[in-house]
Amino acid sequence: MSIADPPIRALYEQRRMTGDGVHMVARSYEKGVRLDPHMHREAQLVYAAKGTMQVTTPKGRWLVPPDRAVWVPALLGHAIDVLADIEMRTLYFEPAWLAREERSDSLDNEFVVRVSPLLHQAILALFDKSSSDERIELLIRLVMLELHRAEDSATFIPLPQEARCRRAADIVLADPTRDYEIETLARTVGTSARTLSRLFSAETQLSFKSWCQRARIAAAIERLSTDANVSVKQVASDLGYASVPAFSHAFRQVTGKTPTAFAEKT
Repeated sequence: MSIADPPIRALYEQRRMTGDGVHMVARSYEKGVRLDPHMHREAQLVYAAKGTMQVTTPKGRWLVPPDRAVWVPALLGHAIDVLADIEMRTLYFEPAWLAREERSDSLDNEFVVRVSPLLHQAILALFDKSSSDERIELLIRLVMLELHRAEDSATFIPLPQEARCRRAADIVLADPTRDYEIETLARTVGTSARTLSRLFSAETQLSFKSWCQRARIAAAIERLSTDANVSVKQVASDLGYASVPAFSHAFRQVTGKTPTAFAEKT
C-alpha cells in the first residue's frame, strides 16, 4: 500500500485521559469496515480484545488476531481493515510522555507484539472505569514493560516498494493459495526471474519462496482467526498443502506453533 500524506486524525472525544499524556479509546467495528489511511499525532498501541484486523503501513501488512497487538509510532500513516467483528482497545501516547520514558529505540518503528495473558489483562484493566489514578499509572507501566519484551514478526508480511516487485507481491497476495513460479511471475511484471529474486531479497529480507510461504501462512492465520468452524485439515487443503503434516511444518516455521495450538489460543 502506498500512503501519500494521509490526514492527521484527531482522537475521539469519547476517551479516557490519565492527565499525564496517555489516552484510552474503546471502539467496536463490524467485519468489513476499513479505516482509510490516516495518522495520529500520538503513538498508539492497537489491540483487538475480540476479533481480527489487518494493519497496513508503508513497511508492510500486519495481521492482528486476538493474541497480537500492533504498535504504531506517531505520525506514521496506516490503514486498518476489520476482518472479523472487533472490540478495539487503543492506548494513545503523546510524544512528550514517551520522551520522558526510558524506552528502547524499537518504539520508533511499527511492529506487532505477542499479547501475553498478563498484557491482555493489563490492557483490559485500564478500561475499568472504577480504576484509580494510581492503579492506572501502574498498569500503564506494566504495559510498557511487557511491550519491550514481546515483539513478534510471525504475522508480518513485508511489502516491497520497487514497482515490478510490488506488482508481483500484489499478484501473490490476491491469491496466496496458488503455487507461483517465479519465472512466470517475472514475465508477467516485465522482468527476469533473476532480477525479481534479487529484488525480493533486497526489499523484504526474505527469499521469494520464503515470502510466498509467509503470505500463505498469513492467509491461514486469517482463516483460523475469523472462522471458528473451519478445521485445520480444511485450511491445509484450501491453501494447497499436500497434507496436514506438511501444513503444520510450514505453519510452525513461521509462527513457532502448530495450527491446532494457534486455533485453540485464538
